[in-house]
Amino acid sequence: MTAIHVLYGTESGNAEMAADDIAEVLRGQGFEAEVGELSAVSVAALADLATVVVLTSTYGEGELPENAAAFHTALLEVRPDLSGLRFGAFGLGDSVYDTYNNGIDTLRATLLELGARQVGDTAKHDAASGDPVSDLASAWAGTLLDLIPA
Repeated sequence: MTAIHVLYGTESGNAEMAADDIAEVLRGQGFEAEVGELSAVSVAALADLATVVVLTSTYGEGELPENAAAFHTALLEVRPDLSGLRFGAFGLGDSVYDTYNNGIDTLRATLLELGARQVGDTAKHDAASGDPVSDLASAWAGTLLDLIPA
């Protein structure tokens, strides 16, 4: 059984709720899904994982939330070889801001730069749409199932 780590960065808790929704879909399809904060993951240990889903909101003027920013800074400092890592990317933002979903774009670009391979499209929830984050998170997680080896 493939273990998938669903890792989130959040200020308000919305990315954590979306991470739980994604993990629930993955578990329902027979995957082992572990949910945790990005800041709790050692970037050196990240290279040993096969598949992760990263979620983050965009905070302030387009920055990563504090718990995702520390993870991102560590990635840039340690620069682990992530060529064996597959990842899915899910962002939360608000299109009324010029920096809409800059958080996930920043994190995604760094993971790709370090050799990780993205599976699926980057999902971007828009708070201005009024659509529940849970709906997009669950539907998007379903699109990943064929891309993740069992």
